[in-house]
Amino acid sequence: MVSTELSPIEKAKRDAAYACAKKHVYPGCKLGVGSGSTVKYLVEYLEHAYKGGSLKDLVCVPTSFMTKKWLVDSGLPVSDLDSTPVLDVCIDGADEVDADLTCIKGGGGCLAREKIVQHASRKFLVIADHTKEAVSLGDRYQFLPIEVLPFASTPVCLEIPRLHGGTAGLRMAMKKAGPVITDNGSYIIDWVFPKQKKMDWKAIQAKLADTPGIVDTGLFIDVVDEGY
Repeated sequence: MVSTELSPIEKAKRDAAYACAKKHVYPGCKLGVGSGSTVKYLVEYLEHAYKGGSLKDLVCVPTSFMTKKWLVDSGLPVSDLDSTPVLDVCIDGADEVDADLTCIKGGGGCLAREKIVQHASRKFLVIADHTKEAVSLGDRYQFLPIEVLPFASTPVCLEIPRLHGGTAGLRMAMKKAGPVITDNGSYIIDWVFPKQKKMDWKAIQAKLADTPGIVDTGLFIDVVDEGY
């Protein structure tokens, strides 16, 4: 996995991934590896460093099928939370990051596994290009991804706008008839939340997490140690 000619945005992603990994990934590190286009450059860095001998005894726990494939294809050591339940560091991307390092994640549909791996890690770091930076959530990103059990998807789609405003609908697949299916066999609801009022994200997270059928949301609150 080698980057060649890069656009300014892709270069920004690569720079963020490399800077973070150089500072925080070390020999023997048990590393949670997130999902998404910026993480592709993290895997690129890990491959070069591991094969070059500077990251001996590295262990990688991926957050998605695609990340696992990138790691395997790059010849990196792959584990899971059964074998490696406590991680030193987790590095992941984000769809939007506000001034308090609160994140919206889940554009790639991996939010529940990303949050599980983050929770298993002693340190959580976010890598992103400058287009993901915002003063408040919703400045740039228009919706909050929510993973839901298929059985509950219709009532949850109705309940979220009723309680919190905005609109909600199932995310539909691009090259398959029907909804997006996560690695957990769940659906994704994209909630287009109202932008005209200040949102109490902690309260909203608590209410959504307590809703039967919701697996988790793409809100990452008070968990990011550093952003790159």
